[in-house]
Amino acid sequence: MDWENCYTKPIMDHLVSLLQFKTSTYKYMKFKKTTLFTNSKGFAEFGEEWIELDQGTEQARLSALMQSGGYQIRQSPVGFKSEFHVSTTPQWVFILSGQMQISLQDGTSKTFSPGEHFYSNDLLPAGVTFDPKIHGHWSRQLGEMPLVTLFVRA
Repeated sequence: MDWENCYTKPIMDHLVSLLQFKTSTYKYMKFKKTTLFTNSKGFAEFGEEWIELDQGTEQARLSALMQSGGYQIRQSPVGFKSEFHVSTTPQWVFILSGQMQISLQDGTSKTFSPGEHFYSNDLLPAGVTFDPKIHGHWSRQLGEMPLVTLFVRA
């Protein structure tokens, strides 16, 4: 077995999935933003957007500066699982350690590991009362390590 490739290939594959090189007339990179949002029927859904990394230098590509409204660090113990809920404000969620699973009403789920992120924007539609059978998502900690996350408000 090629032990070096056994460890480096999955890491490189993950990095390539996060950063996509654009090879046409533009010579900059894009950053994949996994988004959790509320669709037109009020259900939470996953999507993807791309953030242009069109500033900085060739050695340090940057996106445009994004505003933020503060940040919080959360630690959830082994076995943590929330009830269905919606995001109260749009925010980035970065997984620092442990694993986080996000599950939607339709049974769709995604698992995020250290170094991964998503943008949580599944807000309750204006004028609507929260219904745990329709709206939102639930999250839980997976594995043997506590979950540590960084929330950055947009």
